[in-house]
Amino acid sequence: MKPKVVTVGLGYIGLPTSALIANNNIPVYGVDISQQVVDTINAGKIHIIEPDLEQAVSVAVSGGYLKADIKPVPADNYLVVVPTPFKGNHEPDISYVKAATKVLIPILKEGDLYIIESTSPVGTTEKMMEYIFSERPELDGKIYLAYCPERVLPGNVMYELVHNDRVIGGVNEESTLKAIAFYRQFVKGKLHPTNAQTAEMCKLIENSSRDVQIAFANELSLICDKAGIDVWELIDLANKHPRVNILQPGCGVGGHCIAVDPYFIVADFPMESRMISQARATNNYKSFWCAEKIKSARLEFELKHGYTPSMAIMGLAFKPNIDDLRESPAIHILERIIQDSGDADLYIVEPNVEQHKVFKLSDYTLAAKKADIIVMLVAHDEFRDLTFKDHQVILDFCGINN
Repeated sequence: MKPKVVTVGLGYIGLPTSALIANNNIPVYGVDISQQVVDTINAGKIHIIEPDLEQAVSVAVSGGYLKADIKPVPADNYLVVVPTPFKGNHEPDISYVKAATKVLIPILKEGDLYIIESTSPVGTTEKMMEYIFSERPELDGKIYLAYCPERVLPGNVMYELVHNDRVIGGVNEESTLKAIAFYRQFVKGKLHPTNAQTAEMCKLIENSSRDVQIAFANELSLICDKAGIDVWELIDLANKHPRVNILQPGCGVGGHCIAVDPYFIVADFPMESRMISQARATNNYKSFWCAEKIKSARLEFELKHGYTPSMAIMGLAFKPNIDDLRESPAIHILERIIQDSGDADLYIVEPNVEQHKVFKLSDYTLAAKKADIIVMLVAHDEFRDLTFKDHQVILDFCGINN
């Protein structure tokens, strides 16, 4: 079956997107640099945790509409869905997008549609257009190029890919219309046309807005701790106001979107993005603050009881009920704890991950039973029904029971 779509990148967005398209009887050829990922998908299995994804992949593979490989093949539509991390100085790194584009350039032909879904700095789509035409000048004006960012919530990706509205921006009007026609085959949400740069900025400001809102909640938690006020009660009461909706504080901000995308704006517009920059600083500081609170609690326990307490670090994912550890503040906190005190008498818990290449993971019920200090970093459902003994110290940074 000749593929109609090639997706480059089979991660947290690329694989669900590929499965969704394939389940609409559109042949998809997924590409990933990992042979293990490719083999897993071709067996109808998945390498990430996401509700309903495994069934979608299994159906797509068994029906012959989804196949994975490490190299692309000719098709009509190409989706670039690869990571866009930042460099050590918080400047965006589009090398993955360029590398994905490079492998597609030899097989592009007149009439093809090239779409970037990866979160990208403003102007990336046009840069890739220039790159493609510099290598294949005969394609100038004869292919379609657009940007269409995902806007899904981990844990509900398969539903939101279908039902959420999409912003679609082409490098010209013809490309926008071509991309809209493509997405209309499997997206039920509204498709909003714009230009590529506006679509790129739209993705960045959506996540920056969330980051600013979370920073306000985290800043409130710092203020309330110093003032001796229950921040969870305070926010609940404030939200009774009909025009107030304060988010919940946590131990920082993680994930490959909210913790990363604001830097793309700050890097390009440093003088104009002072609020966005400060929100990033506040949310990063919250992780440091949590680590210091844990360190103090450990010292207080040792002085009071005369021995070093055991501790349970409850949760490593960047948000509840997923296995995604990317940019997780819980990981940064754990690393700081180990740096200060080592990992002796430390129970590390992440119920959504079977094993970790660095940390030895413990069963959450055992950790909750054995540890002297329980540190709640992520509000996983498994933790909500745990009971604790009177002598145990509970440090709740995620509002597990609020």
